[in-house]
Amino acid sequence: MPRVSRTAVLSLLVLSGSVFLLFQVYYFRKYVTTPGLHILNQSGHLTTTDVRWQTVKKLLALAQHFGLPVFLADTAALTLLSQDALRQRDRLVKEPHCSFLCTSRPVMSFALRANQWKYDPGILLAAEQKGFDVLELRGEDPRLAGLDTLSGEEIPLHFLFRLHGYVIQVVFLYERSGNYLWHGTLRLKAHMDPNFAPFKQLDYGRNPGAYDRPELVLTVLDGLDLQIPHNVSRFLAEQRQAHFLECHYRDARNFLQLYPDDSSPEAVGFRKKVKSLLHLAARTLALLDIPFWISSGTCLGWFRQCSIISYSRDVDIGIFIVDFRSDIIAAFREAGLMLKHKFGKVEDSLELSFISEGIKLDIFFFYEDGDVVWNGGTQAKSGRKFKYIFPRFSLCWAELLELKVRVPCETLDYVMANYGASWSIPVRIWDWKSSPSNVQENGLWPPGEWEELIQVY
Repeated sequence: MPRVSRTAVLSLLVLSGSVFLLFQVYYFRKYVTTPGLHILNQSGHLTTTDVRWQTVKKLLALAQHFGLPVFLADTAALTLLSQDALRQRDRLVKEPHCSFLCTSRPVMSFALRANQWKYDPGILLAAEQKGFDVLELRGEDPRLAGLDTLSGEEIPLHFLFRLHGYVIQVVFLYERSGNYLWHGTLRLKAHMDPNFAPFKQLDYGRNPGAYDRPELVLTVLDGLDLQIPHNVSRFLAEQRQAHFLECHYRDARNFLQLYPDDSSPEAVGFRKKVKSLLHLAARTLALLDIPFWISSGTCLGWFRQCSIISYSRDVDIGIFIVDFRSDIIAAFREAGLMLKHKFGKVEDSLELSFISEGIKLDIFFFYEDGDVVWNGGTQAKSGRKFKYIFPRFSLCWAELLELKVRVPCETLDYVMANYGASWSIPVRIWDWKSSPSNVQENGLWPPGEWEELIQVY
């Protein structure tokens, strides 16, 4: 058997060591662009967590270079910021350097207020040079949808950055006239790759969303400087209920061509008073933390003509009875509204009505009953009770009179329940006891209880 020379062995060892060293240098240059945390595990290999942390780090560096003011909006990462979740995370995570930004999902979400950044396509080119696959999604600007001559202009809605199978979403939040932020849907064009990202796992884009402006704070997470919402719990609660419905502007224009809106001074004055009253009601109920939605004729006006019905003469809102608070009457009185009537009781058919500048605010309380919900009505002079039945519904955000308000997500079903199949035809003569499609007789209030249950001021 031939003897292997010592020189050959040494040469083989040097060659093997050089190959291994070059392999380490390759990974170091590929995944570590600037000095920072040590990202190799004990075996000297990059883990999935390491790659994701480095991907986030690369993107944040690009965002900083191009002045992109992103903040962390990822629901999984923000959930980990709670103390209870943090303690649980500490027990489970073996790589403590990435306790927040490296979640179990292959996606991460950031957001930015679009008015704070001058659009620069250079960031997309730079990202591609860094190895990212990039997808920009645009859509029509709804803020211009009411203007025939300007509608159709597209704006950036979402950026998607993909590296090593990990996707980072940046969602654009736009200022709306109702003093809130809005983002659009994530809708792929025909030529776009439907497998670019695990779209069902993205936090934003299945529906448009509406948010209050979050207060942001600068912090350090996993060794990276980034902004997060100051009130994380509130932001997460908003995200779960952010679904926004845009008004059907085209249908509204068609409706107004058939039935021109009243432009008389009286009608203009009425719309101005309604706007003031609706804003006042929203502020008052927000202080009480009571959610409400626009109901009855007010909801019909939004759905049918993107405005109010000038001949309706009142404002209608709905509140689930589970959200009732005993201090609601006092709060409206302090806001300057006078109680006009109080019908029913918390357990049955409660209804409140306030008045301001000659405009009535009707508050209908809704009760859940199996597959339906209902609100009550009372005829003061006879004690007769009525019930208005609706299919169950969820709540979405919308905009009316430059105010972010809730509406039933299933708006058509809601409107048809109340106004029937002919809801799109204006009706000026309306009897609340017989005209609604969903009204039912519901007995009589006992005369001995009228003093308590039928109060008119």
